[in-house]
Amino acid sequence: MEQPVDLLQFEAALWAQGLTAVAGIDEVGRGCLFGDVVAAAVILPRGWVLEGINDSKQLSEKKRNELYEEITREAVAWSVSRIDAGVIDRINIRQASRLAMKQAVLGLGLMPDHLLVDAETVDLDVPQTGIIKGDALSQSIGAASVVAKVTRDRLCAEVWDALYPGYGLASHKGYATKEHREALTRLGPTPMHRQSFLGNFFAVQQELF
Repeated sequence: MEQPVDLLQFEAALWAQGLTAVAGIDEVGRGCLFGDVVAAAVILPRGWVLEGINDSKQLSEKKRNELYEEITREAVAWSVSRIDAGVIDRINIRQASRLAMKQAVLGLGLMPDHLLVDAETVDLDVPQTGIIKGDALSQSIGAASVVAKVTRDRLCAEVWDALYPGYGLASHKGYATKEHREALTRLGPTPMHRQSFLGNFFAVQQELF
């Protein structure tokens, strides 16, 4: 039988060194055709256990929303940052994701002792550990993943879908689903679509017709 993952293994090692402000950082929306990339930074109380946390994409929307309320209520500090499509097109998605992460950390209101980052490095002079699949291995990164995803999903459903009706943003959240691709072919891109992501899409469309 597979052993359950200790989601506090990285945090506990840092707490044992006397570090208390351990921040988890993650981003969502990296692979979307539309909208901002969103990053979150979260510092949870030392020793606090968050039940049911995991990679936010594996959780139901209801569970993510419940966890979001619990995380934002109990966190020592939390922050969200967004980088829009224009900047993504200008500096590329990886650099935009890293910039969003950096801004999220700077938005915490205190400088963390250590950063736990999902498979990335943050451009700050703070000790940090990059963890592959960190949102499923670290409670702090998992919490940041939930906060970032709920924030972005709500923007899609409550703001951007009304701003640009007809694209189905509330359902596909800007990813390249069949519904989204058909809407792009029919309506063309909005100012919030990532032009650098659409070149290949429209090249393929032209070959089809």
